[in-house]
Amino acid sequence: MTKIRTFDFEKIMHDNPCIREAKLYNKLEDGKVQCNVCNRRCIIKPGQFGMCYDRYNYNGTLYVLTYGNISSISCNPIEKKPFFHFWPGSVALTVGSWSCNFLCPWCQNYDISKEYPINHRFNFLPPKGFIDIAMKNMCQGTSFSFNEPTVSLFEYSLDVMKLARAKGLYNTYVTNGYMTKEALLMLYEAGLDAMNIDIKGCSPRVNKFIGAPVEPVWETAKYAISLGIHVEITTLLIPGVNDDIKCLEYIAKRVAIELGDDVPWHITRYFPQYKAKKYGLIHITPIELLEKAYSIGKKAGLKYVYIGNVPGHRLENTYCPNCGELLIKRYIFDITRINIVNHYECPKCSTKIKIIGEIV
Repeated sequence: MTKIRTFDFEKIMHDNPCIREAKLYNKLEDGKVQCNVCNRRCIIKPGQFGMCYDRYNYNGTLYVLTYGNISSISCNPIEKKPFFHFWPGSVALTVGSWSCNFLCPWCQNYDISKEYPINHRFNFLPPKGFIDIAMKNMCQGTSFSFNEPTVSLFEYSLDVMKLARAKGLYNTYVTNGYMTKEALLMLYEAGLDAMNIDIKGCSPRVNKFIGAPVEPVWETAKYAISLGIHVEITTLLIPGVNDDIKCLEYIAKRVAIELGDDVPWHITRYFPQYKAKKYGLIHITPIELLEKAYSIGKKAGLKYVYIGNVPGHRLENTYCPNCGELLIKRYIFDITRINIVNHYECPKCSTKIKIIGEIV
């Protein structure tokens, strides 16, 4: 991140719709506040930011600087998130903002996630405007993604999701999963339908890279499933970080046992970005390693394991977990063939396939 430019908070907050009082915080003594949106639970002194730099303590009140402060917006295929078992073939209006609460030196969206919001023009999109764009472009849902939505778009997404649900749209989060239970419950109550959660690796190795323990992410996934939220897991397979066979076996077994054998696991190919060279993380994931991880997932009992970022690979398709019949054929983010009958059954052996929503 670059240094924060000099700013007059009282001046910029005046009539600025992107700056709102934050939710989920406690006021402490001496003007301090504790933010309870993510598991860092930052204690912030007056005149200081939280670790994510999206939240600022002004005279004992916590403000979020990124309410509807949009850095990126596009209509994306739901497969891009990736979601393969949630509204296949549909399109979600997707937005991101600024900054993050993790320190990943390989960040694939570093141009927005490693930037302070205060350094950029406030680009406000009101919740109703978001829904209007989604409806105009015939999107089936919403998605909060690109950077970490929990710390930047939490309050905004609560308002958007309520409007989206009233219009019959679904709501999704693409997240590192480092949110508090309080935050997740509020998202669920506002209308969150599905989450793709990153499981970045195994302790203690991955902890030093992301700057946080990975265990709370597992707790988020379990809690989301207990609430009835659809969950898919993604692991960016990085040589030198999480490519150890024992680590991959550990992740696969925990997904199968603690989350469920029908929870999809996406294993995606890594390409060096951001500060990867500085940390020696310069090797693109070999396809053979991705295929090995796929075999590990299947051996652990997972019904749906996918390889990502390898266009045209046969393991980006959905196969019947019982007989192996090809059910959904994909090319990158496009569905090129659907071979499912009745209400999501294999045409060969009638095994029920877990799919949430409609196939568009």
